[in-house]
Amino acid sequence: MKSMTGYGKGVATSDKRTVTVELKSVNGRFLDVTCKLPKSLMYIDDTVQKCVKGAISRGSVDVFLTYENLSDSSKKVTVDNSLASEYVNAAKSLRAEFRLEDDFNVTALMRTPEIVTVSVPQDDRDAVIALAKSATLEALANLEKMRLTEGKGVLADLTRLADNLESLLNKAKQRAPLVVTDYKQGLITRVKELLDGFEPDENKLLNEVAFFADKADINEEISRLTSHIAQFRAICKEKIPQGRRLDFLSQEMVREVNTMGSKSNDIELTSYVVAMKNEVEKIKEQIRNVE
Repeated sequence: MKSMTGYGKGVATSDKRTVTVELKSVNGRFLDVTCKLPKSLMYIDDTVQKCVKGAISRGSVDVFLTYENLSDSSKKVTVDNSLASEYVNAAKSLRAEFRLEDDFNVTALMRTPEIVTVSVPQDDRDAVIALAKSATLEALANLEKMRLTEGKGVLADLTRLADNLESLLNKAKQRAPLVVTDYKQGLITRVKELLDGFEPDENKLLNEVAFFADKADINEEISRLTSHIAQFRAICKEKIPQGRRLDFLSQEMVREVNTMGSKSNDIELTSYVVAMKNEVEKIKEQIRNVE
């Protein structure tokens, strides 16, 4: 079982080029990948998206990517010789015309606007894409380790909650048949008190008890909830993503427990139902963090 929350970092370096990828994932009903890249590296987005979507099935994932190019070809200096010549000639003319001291040297010329320009040539996109993919895969591997570690804790909690729910269900199962018996005895006692010593109509009493028994019958709900718990345990043991199926099962559990509650006309049984509702809500809360 994997948690949907985690962090992973990957770094890839080649020919003085370095790509660093950091991944941060949190809970999400569906898979949502957001790549935060420099505008000049938007061509990498598709590669990174495919890597992430190939490894993660659910959750909100933020991708942070930085790129550093220290190779010799990363920048190029260009000198406009024609313009420089014009500036030199202009300096000579000014010196002769106004008899000024000449302090116009190479350093001053290089500082003159538009004489020297620094440009960044188009990078080797294939090389950058390869580095981005390598760094992303490393980040995903580290993210996976953290998600698996947290997933073990979530699995332990879900197993404990399923045990609690099953224990309460067994108590409800034992109590359910006694509810009708207690109702029958109570009904007979009340009717006799009202009739003041006269014997009640046995057939009418039996019909009333039968009607109550049918209305309060929760055997079907118990059977279905038992089946849901068994399926829940089986899914928790699988290696493939379980979140969506566990979420569906938890909704079915809620439905069965609510139906039991609507049929319950017994204080003890109602207390079990309320406790089961509490456990199912805890299960739903934990499932929100399962991939």
